[in-house]
Amino acid sequence: MTAEPDAELIEEGRKLFAGDWKFVWASPSIETLPPMAGMEVAFAGRSNVGKSSLINALTGRNALARTSHTPGRTQELIFFDGPDSARLRLVDMPGYGYASAPKTQVASWTRLIHQFLLGRATLARVYVLIDARHGIKDVDQDVLKTLDKSAVSYQVVLTKADQVKRAELEKSIIATTAALAKHPAAFPEILVTSSRSGAGMPELRAAMVRLLHERAR
Repeated sequence: MTAEPDAELIEEGRKLFAGDWKFVWASPSIETLPPMAGMEVAFAGRSNVGKSSLINALTGRNALARTSHTPGRTQELIFFDGPDSARLRLVDMPGYGYASAPKTQVASWTRLIHQFLLGRATLARVYVLIDARHGIKDVDQDVLKTLDKSAVSYQVVLTKADQVKRAELEKSIIATTAALAKHPAAFPEILVTSSRSGAGMPELRAAMVRLLHERAR
């Protein structure tokens, strides 16, 4: 299920992400996390699902987050601050699942992801990116179960929607919605995006603005 945010949230989101976003921190381990500040939202997903491309599209910067066609290039938790760092921070997480790296290293990243999801008080929401062409896989289910156990709300974002025909995209949305019904912590609305075309970016920005408003109450 998808929903349309109101025009005021869309405009506030546009202004928030039109500011100067920058890299501020990289954490290879749970011991090296930055001090907690403001509200954090994290982007999780399988290797090569398009997390870094999504962050670049959100912030309107081509190279803020490093992108690669090689799965497993992001090996740390990467933090980005906007013009008002006391309000919102973005976290690019290592891709889980297949990665072109030694198994011990992949296991270390996976452990880091799960530890971060379970123990970060400033983490307001995790956006779980799912490739619209492939849908939810078993390795995604493992992360969803971890999120169900934690106190963190999460929302699914379908990526690469421009690479799927409309009928197939509708099927993917229906199948993903059905799968999420089994996960109590999942936010019921699915966001559909394309980093290449910019589709869904205003709605995703607006979703973060809504979170900021909710946290401020």
